[in-house]
Amino acid sequence: MMDRKEAAGLCLCRMCPTFINCGEDVAYCLASTGKSGYIKNEQGCLCPGCTVLEIEGLQHVYYCIRGTESNQLARG
Repeated sequence: MMDRKEAAGLCLCRMCPTFINCGEDVAYCLASTGKSGYIKNEQGCLCPGCTVLEIEGLQHVYYCIRGTESNQLARG
């Protein structure tokens, strides 16, 4: 599993239309980061083109709002 520092350097979160710069760590797709406590409105998602998702083998989107891969899988 990729560490947060490496993921933050590769992820697209800061360029995403949904992103709000609220001082949180990015790479919301990682279980060690999880969803944002501030971002609430889906305004477009760059997750499908993100290198972190490709490397980690993740398949969902809007991790900043919907939570981790396992959280989204549990919801169906």
